[in-house]
Amino acid sequence: MADPIRLSKRLADQLGCSRREAELYIEGGWVRVDGEIVEAPYFKVLDQRIELLPGASPVEVLPVTLLWHKPAGVSCPTEPGPVHDLLAKAPRWDADDARQTPRGRHFARQQLLLPLATEASGLLVFSQQREVIRALTQTRTPHEHEYVIEVRGEPKAGGLDRLAKGLAHRGRELKAKASWQSENRLRVVAKAPRADDLRLICEAVGLEMLACKRIRIGRLSMAKLPVGEWRYLGDHERF
Repeated sequence: MADPIRLSKRLADQLGCSRREAELYIEGGWVRVDGEIVEAPYFKVLDQRIELLPGASPVEVLPVTLLWHKPAGVSCPTEPGPVHDLLAKAPRWDADDARQTPRGRHFARQQLLLPLATEASGLLVFSQQREVIRALTQTRTPHEHEYVIEVRGEPKAGGLDRLAKGLAHRGRELKAKASWQSENRLRVVAKAPRADDLRLICEAVGLEMLACKRIRIGRLSMAKLPVGEWRYLGDHERF
């Protein structure tokens, strides 16, 4: 019995094309193995039936950025493997208007940017695009992050005003703009806070944080993206 070989090699031999062209056909979702679409060029085959779909074109699958509404209580590892699994199991928002067909390559080597604490919910960004990664991690002027925070307790007199000017708490200088949305809900805007800064901000003004949701990064709002679902960053959207 012959040894299994990579699908890309088998397809290249079958079509008489280059290995790179074969990989692009496969990654683009144009190849069936025994009737099933396979998007992994390294997939091993023996004597299965290999088909190239009509209209196939060896075009590279371009890098993408994905936006996810993270549920509270979910931990987000930063290694590519676990990130891929996390996104692959989440449903795509059915109102996503991006003209993209999800491909396996869209979920590979995604970099998690600006992570949230496990107990927090809200907007998370995963990207393969260098310009997006650079804009969110290497800028000298950090983007504003906007949060809605559910709190308990009585705030210190003038605490919110002093917070806007900056105050020291547990050896850290904290600075944010905060205002009341309701009697137990704060709107907080801060520049690139660390994962635990929101809890410290609440403590610094005498409040206990019960829940925290990030709703905006820079100019990009989470808007109506449902909890647990993801969508593509549109070509026209900027942080």
